[in-house]
Amino acid sequence: MTRESKVSIAALVISLTVSFMPGLFGSLFRPGAWYEGLVKPALDPPNWLFGPVWTFLYVAMGVSAWLVWRQREHARIHGALRLFGLQLLFNGLWSYLFFGLQNPGLALINILFLWAVIACTLISFWKKSRPAGLLLTPYLLWVSFAVYLNLGIWRLNMNTP
Repeated sequence: MTRESKVSIAALVISLTVSFMPGLFGSLFRPGAWYEGLVKPALDPPNWLFGPVWTFLYVAMGVSAWLVWRQREHARIHGALRLFGLQLLFNGLWSYLFFGLQNPGLALINILFLWAVIACTLISFWKKSRPAGLLLTPYLLWVSFAVYLNLGIWRLNMNTP
């Protein structure tokens, strides 16, 4: 195995690990009785679905960032990877705001910023590597759905103590 291959594999492992960090952080703030007591919007998926979906999304995000990293000799990638890091921060912060602080309104503001940064990241990644951009597309779609869920929960429960 060449040195470049070893470096590339190490970069993929690091990229995947970093991509899973918001999920690891978010797992500190598990839904409990408070969440179960909320009125949910009509298209609320079953709770068991979130784990597999987020696992797929974090893997896709990690591979996407790695594909962009691999373009480092041919393109300026630092701005794209900074956007990627910023969306990871907003991603992890959402769980704290929604479940930790039990504040769907503040979480809604955060998820709108998250959506915008994901969209910018996707566009930036697309310019560096089309497969990288394509891998972020399901993430943007899922967060679009999450905006609907967050907005619905906030609206349906805003007058609840």
